[in-house]
Amino acid sequence: MKFGRLGAAGGVEVVERDPPEPGPGEVTVRLAACGVCGTDLEKVRGNYRTAGILGHEPVGRVDAVGDGVTDLRPGDRVFAHHHVACGHCAVCARGEPTFCPTYSRTNLDPGGFADVFRVPKENVDRGAVLRLDDTVGWDAGALLEPAGCALTALRKVGAPSTAVVLGLGPVGLLYARLLRARGATWVGGTEISELRRSAAVRGGIDVAIDPREPEAAAAAVDRGTGGVGADLVVVATGHPAVIRFAFDLVRRGGTVNLFGLPEAGSRLDVDLQQLYLRGVRVVPTYATTEPDVREIHRALVDRSLRIDDLVTDRFPLGSIREAFDRATRADAAVKVVVTGDAY
Repeated sequence: MKFGRLGAAGGVEVVERDPPEPGPGEVTVRLAACGVCGTDLEKVRGNYRTAGILGHEPVGRVDAVGDGVTDLRPGDRVFAHHHVACGHCAVCARGEPTFCPTYSRTNLDPGGFADVFRVPKENVDRGAVLRLDDTVGWDAGALLEPAGCALTALRKVGAPSTAVVLGLGPVGLLYARLLRARGATWVGGTEISELRRSAAVRGGIDVAIDPREPEAAAAAVDRGTGGVGADLVVVATGHPAVIRFAFDLVRRGGTVNLFGLPEAGSRLDVDLQQLYLRGVRVVPTYATTEPDVREIHRALVDRSLRIDDLVTDRFPLGSIREAFDRATRADAAVKVVVTGDAY
């Protein structure tokens, strides 16, 4: 079978290996689609300090089940989450499962960009294989994980009335749409790509501004919030300059959510006394959980959230290099997915 991995000399490559077989309590899944995430791109750039496995947004059909698996059958349409928490350590007990030491050690074999991948027993046991409703297509299914990340973040920062999303890439767009779907009265955003700004407005976002016009962005936030600033500013990119700009847009007592992956080794130079005097919360959030993925799935089924239209490009697994190249072009694509035989 084919699978995509980090190349020894950089970039992404397609190689051949024997397909994995499920052990006791495990399942294997035949790929339908897997989104190319910004963290996948950062791994290729060498800018992500985690395991170098690519592909964590996969959907497909169960190919085989191991001994002891009774609630999944070959042919089932499923989403498979790559990470699960242990559920019993001190971090989990505090309600922070995505920061559990076990979380990042669980993963798909050999990753989501594979003709067939194996889901380990820990993931199966903890409900990380979600059976898809017939109304949820492959494109929407491949966006469950990033949309779940936005929901996990919202649970941590609260329910804002006004919000700004800085960086309307695929996950920023999902976050903005989720804010609107969950009752925010005004949602704005900034994004360089005109294509992605259009996707934001199409999804019900009030205003999407080019960040190269910071004064226009600040004026739009003033108009949308009555001059007090946004309850929540989401930094859906990791550039320190964008994080600094977030502090200009948030209201007194408001929250800045560090949501996008910061550049490795980056530093933030801000006036901490101003943050102190204005009572601004800075809250980092990371990844998602099975309950939040299931809630996003329910929102797709009841049509309170629409996300499938964000997929603009599909490439077969054998063309994964082209898929990654397209995903780096914000002017040409919103969300890129890699497709397999089950699509």
